[in-house]
Amino acid sequence: MLSIIIPTFNEEKFLPFLLESIKREISGIDIDYEIIVADAGSKDRTREIAAQNNVKIIQGGLPAQGKNNGAKAAQGSLLLFLDADTILPDNFFKKAIDEFNARELKIAGFPLLPDKGRITALFFNIFYNFPVIFMERFLAHASAGILIDKGLFDKINGFDEDIKLAEDHDLARRAKKMAKYGFIKSSVIYISKRRFKRDGWFKTYTKYVLCELYMVLIGPVKSDIFRYRFGHYYQKIKKY
Repeated sequence: MLSIIIPTFNEEKFLPFLLESIKREISGIDIDYEIIVADAGSKDRTREIAAQNNVKIIQGGLPAQGKNNGAKAAQGSLLLFLDADTILPDNFFKKAIDEFNARELKIAGFPLLPDKGRITALFFNIFYNFPVIFMERFLAHASAGILIDKGLFDKINGFDEDIKLAEDHDLARRAKKMAKYGFIKSSVIYISKRRFKRDGWFKTYTKYVLCELYMVLIGPVKSDIFRYRFGHYYQKIKKY
C-alpha cells in the first residue's frame, strides 16, 4: 500500500487541487493507497475539505512533527510526503513508482516546477533541478515531495523535529547513508510560487542557498537563524 501524507495549516485554497490531482492520477494504476492529512489546527476549511474527500485526518503540528505523525498512522509500506500547495502532473504515480522500483531505490526526491510560467520554470531548472541532478550521487536533496520505503523511514527515526528549516533534505541525507537514494527523472511536482511572491524571489532563493551552505558546513538548521515560518505567515502554531 502507498500512504500519501500531507501536513497542513490553513490550506483551504490549495488542498482541493492537490487532492483532485492525487485521485485523478492514481485512478489509472493498480495500487492500494490512503491519504493522510496531518493538520496543525487550521482555522479555515482545511479539515472540512479533507473530510469531504474521505481522507484520514490526524493531529499535525510543525512540518516535521506533522509528517512523523502521518507516518505513524500510515498503513502503507511506501510513503509519499507532499506539501499541501503542490499539484501532480499526468501519469505521476505510474512514472514515479515504476522508476523508483526499476532503480531499486529506497528514497527519492523530485524535480520541482512552478504551477505556471515559462520564465519561472527556467529559474527552477537552472537553480534547483539541474544542480540537484548533478549532485545526486554525493549529496541528496528532497523538497515538497519525498517517496520513501517505510522500513527505511522507521530505521532512521523519521524527520528530526528539532530542525527549523530543510528537514526534508536532512531526512534524505540521513537515508542516503543507509540505502539507495535517487532523484526521479521521469516526472515532476508542480509547486506554488506563493512564498517567492510574498518574500521576493531574490530573498527567498538567497535564504535557501545560505541554508544549503549551513547544512553542508555546519549541520542541520536547529536554530531560528533563517526565520522560517510554517503556515505562510499565519500566527504561531502550537507544538502538540
